[in-house]
This record gives sequence, C-alpha cells and structure tokens, in this order.
Amino acid sequence: MRWRSFLLLPWMLAMLSACGGAMTAPSPTATIAIYRDPAVPIPARVEDLLQRMTLAEKIGQMTLIEKNSLTADQVRDLFIGGVLSGGGGYPATDNSPAAWAEMVNTFQHAALSTRLGIPIIYGADGVHGHNNLYGAVIFPHNIGLGAANNPVLVEQIGRATATEMAATGVFWNYAPGVMVVRDVRWGRTYEGYAERPDHVATLAAAFVRGLQAPDIAAPNRVIGTPKHYLGDGGTAWGSSTTENYQLDQGETMGDEAILRAVHLPPYRATIAAGAQVIMASYSSWNGQKMHASSYWLSDVLKQELGFSGFVVSDWAAIDQIDPTYDRAVITAINAGIDMNMVPYDARRFINALTRAVEAGAVSEERINDAVRRILTVKFAMGLFEQPFAQTNLLPQIGSTMHRELARTAVAESLVLLKNEQQLLPLTKDIRHLYIGGQAANDLGIQAGGWTIEWQGRVGSIIPGTTILAGIQAAVSPQTVVEYNEHGRFTGDPGAADAVCIAVVGELPYAEGRGDSASLSLPINEQRVLYRMEETCARLVVVLIAGRPLIVTDSLPRWDALVVAWLPGSEGAGVADVLFGDRPFRGRLPVTWPRSLDQLPLGSGNGEPLFPYGFGLTP
Repeated sequence: MRWRSFLLLPWMLAMLSACGGAMTAPSPTATIAIYRDPAVPIPARVEDLLQRMTLAEKIGQMTLIEKNSLTADQVRDLFIGGVLSGGGGYPATDNSPAAWAEMVNTFQHAALSTRLGIPIIYGADGVHGHNNLYGAVIFPHNIGLGAANNPVLVEQIGRATATEMAATGVFWNYAPGVMVVRDVRWGRTYEGYAERPDHVATLAAAFVRGLQAPDIAAPNRVIGTPKHYLGDGGTAWGSSTTENYQLDQGETMGDEAILRAVHLPPYRATIAAGAQVIMASYSSWNGQKMHASSYWLSDVLKQELGFSGFVVSDWAAIDQIDPTYDRAVITAINAGIDMNMVPYDARRFINALTRAVEAGAVSEERINDAVRRILTVKFAMGLFEQPFAQTNLLPQIGSTMHRELARTAVAESLVLLKNEQQLLPLTKDIRHLYIGGQAANDLGIQAGGWTIEWQGRVGSIIPGTTILAGIQAAVSPQTVVEYNEHGRFTGDPGAADAVCIAVVGELPYAEGRGDSASLSLPINEQRVLYRMEETCARLVVVLIAGRPLIVTDSLPRWDALVVAWLPGSEGAGVADVLFGDRPFRGRLPVTWPRSLDQLPLGSGNGEPLFPYGFGLTP
C-alpha cells in the first residue's frame, strides 16, 4: 500500500544520509524501527519512539494549533503533534467533504515528512454531528438527546458522527460535553445532557462507545473528549471575567464533596467506556483555575481515577492562568496538561516550554509523561498505520440512513408540556393550518450554535428539512397551510376548523455569548406570539431553544406547548410527532423554572413550572 512506503521515507532518507548519499540497497538484515511495527505491543512502540525523540520533537507533540494559524511547512518544521478546526474552521475556499479531506491530508503529509514521521491528530468540535462541514447531518444538541434519554440511540449517533468525521480525516472529536448544568442561564446548557449526574453519565458513556467503535474506519479509531473537567456546569452567576460572560468560564464554589458528587461521575463513566482524552475546563474552583490544579488533573484524574490517556487544554485557556505567559505554561504543564491548544502562535508556546525545561522549571520526566500519553493514544487509534482521511466513507456523509437516524432522534426528543383538550396530536386532514414564527422556516435557528460557524447563523446554512417543510409534507393535500413568519395571516386563524402553530425560538449562540439574564425569546418572536394569541382559536406553541425559557405568564394563553430544543437538520421529526406518526416520549432533562429567582437549581421558593422528568403522553 502506498502509505506504507511513504511512512518509511524518513527512515530511508536517514539511511542514505548515513551512507554518504550512496544509492545502495539496505542490508538484507536491516529491519524497520520497532515503533513502526504494528505487531509490537503499543507500550514497546511508544518507548522505542520516545527514546529517539529530541526535546523539540517532544514539545512539538504537546502542541495543538488551529489550522488557520499555521502552514503545512510549519507542521513539519515544528514537529506539530495536533491540528484543529475551531468553530467555523472549514477549508477557506470550499466547505465540502472532499476539500476537508484534502486539507487534513495536506497537514498529515507534512507531519509524515519529518525525521520520525509521527502523524498529527486532527480534531474538531463535532458536538452534534460533523457540524463544521456543509452537508453533514446535524443531530439534536445534547439537551434534546437528554430528553430522549435513549442510550442506544445516542450510541448510534456517536457511530454516525464518527463515520462522517473519519471520512474527512478528522479522527478526534471534542465531544461529548458532560457538564452537569446547575443554572440554565448558561450559554452552554444545550451542550449538556441533563442536570443529574447519573443521567449525564449514562448518555455520555454511550456516545463515547459509539464514537470509538473500533470498526468504524479500521484500523483507525475515532476518539472522543469528555469535557470540561471539572465543574464547568456549576459556575456562579457573575463570576466570569471573560468578555461580558456571566457564567461561562466562571467560578464553581463550594467544598470538594460537591464536585465529587455532582460533577465527577460522568468522567468516571466515560473513562470506563474507554475515553482516551479529556479536556480541562476554563472554569475555576474556589479561586484556582482548573488548568492550574495539579490536585484535580494529576492526583484525582490520573492517579485516583486511573486515567491513562492525555489531558488537552481548552482554546488558549492556559493564557488565563497567569499574566506572565512563561509562568502560565509552567503551571499548566506541571499541573497535568499534556497537550496545549494554542490557537494562534505555536512558536510562542514551544519557546516558552523549551525555556522552562532548560531552566529546570518543568522536568524532562513530566515532558516524557505527557508525550508518552499522546503517543499511546496515537498508536491506539491506528494513525501510524493509516493516517489519512478515510475517503471510502465520503458517500456516508449526509446519507439517507444518517438523516433517518437524526429524524428519529428529533422525534424522541420532543417534550409535551401542555395539551389542553388533547389538541395534540393533530389530524393530518385538518382544514386550515396557520404557521407563524421565523424559526418555522429557518435551518440556522433550528440547528443553533456550533453549526458551520462557532456561534451558528440564521438562514439556510445547512441542507436539511425545516419544520415548516416537514409539516407541509405531513398534512393531507386538502389541508390549506398558510405561513407568515410575523404571524400576520390573510385567512381566518380564528375559524372553528383552523389550528395555529407558532414555531418560535432563540437565535443561535454558543458558549458565554449565550449567557442570558432574562431567558426570554427575541422580541420579534414575542410579537409573533402576541399576534397569534389574539387571533388564533387554537394555538400550539413549538419552542426552539437550547434551555428552558421563562414562559410562566404566557402559558395560560396557549392550548399546547411543545419544546423541540435545537433539533438540527431534520425538522420533519417535529412534524412526525405533531401529527401522530410517532408518540411523544421525551421527558425534561432539566428543571423548568417558574421564575429567574429559582436559579441556580435549588434556589428560590415554590415549585418549578415543570419538574425534571416531566412530559405528557397524549
């Protein structure tokens, strides 16, 4: 196979150089290096390779850089260990599967042309499918999967996501998010499955098993990254010091018992399921950044829990530890960070860590431990045997099978919160249907953040089926469907034979930019609801949101309320349930507050609007 001869090229060049460039055949007794032999046990391959490496080559392996901040030549010259696509990190000229494969393979070829030919590991945030790639299937965000609470389904989604990523050479997924959310005002609420540790642990472990199934792209294994370790879902409102964030990257307060009881269980479960990489959290615990905590990263994670993989930093998170960059690097690496996500300047990190080792501030033993962990994962993934995009899998990207799986996931995730006089499910031969709300006909809103771009975007940014199109396909040919995003209709929505459906939602957001002090719908969507409340005889509200919103005062004016979360590309799954082709089976994975003073979870007085686990079945 051609890749084998390519991988041997650095060794062959070294042999020729040693012979003064003479074009002589190698001795019949010559053998390949131990680390190149897949028949040798992984620990022996790792140790053989490690003892051959220079300090520069080792520190290069500890460097993970965003693809827009380096060239293929720099991958070669700096011995870079990992490259990533951040949110929106698609190829500059063509966001297609083939262009992705070419982009990743170009970086990989550069890595393999180094003296030792160590492959890079390429990563991306595939948090609900291969969501940076145009044409990939976009699954419901995790909060919707938490509502479905079906581990078999989540494992299948992991496999489908891995297949679409492997086709483009992205064998490292920065997922699943295993945050245990305590305050739904957090902009990352939808990245978590639920508010209870056991619920999160079960689904996160299922996703890891699906993502890392060894037969997805043999001999490769796509790997997941449970994140963000530890306590990212428990930060206090107003504790963040990043931009205008309130919760994201903030501080989790309280004693150690809280972290162990609430936030640690999903990591135990995902490690047991085979997790080989864990991402550290931006957040702090009682004043100390998690990236700087040797207790949590080394003593608890690596020693107590027996985690043998490697710990990766979050995007430029090491920079937050100390205003002096060299001190920040020393602290983080000594605490237990093995690979540093350096989005913009690889040389800055490499030079800082080199100075630290030369000065004795970071021991060579710590460097060797980090590199040993990284190399072990690369060998286990099969990257030394098959480092390139699995282009034979390209036809599976956006396949009918994957879209049907996503449609099923959408249907199972819907939660019915109110259903006066058993209005739902609707009959398909209803005479008149009036549909309002921008979210009804907008794939970008339907998919939310982390879709093509980091923050997502409104509009037709992905191929798929809108909720409106799904409804139009579900009803009988005799049904008159009128859609107006503003809720202004030419027909009579107050007629006895009419039903209105308001599909309203949050605009896309991600991370701390989605931290919300009000948990309210955009004002334009509120106006749509006001109009439809005034004119419609029977009103169904379908809420597109990444978290519970405060709807207490409005709820009495609605005949039915369905929360569809952020369903992704397959909006027909919503219609399947609205019209009875599939049953309502979702249950709330998080408590739905009656008012803001009930946040974070457990605060305030009185009963919530809807408790954890609530969901009606018509």
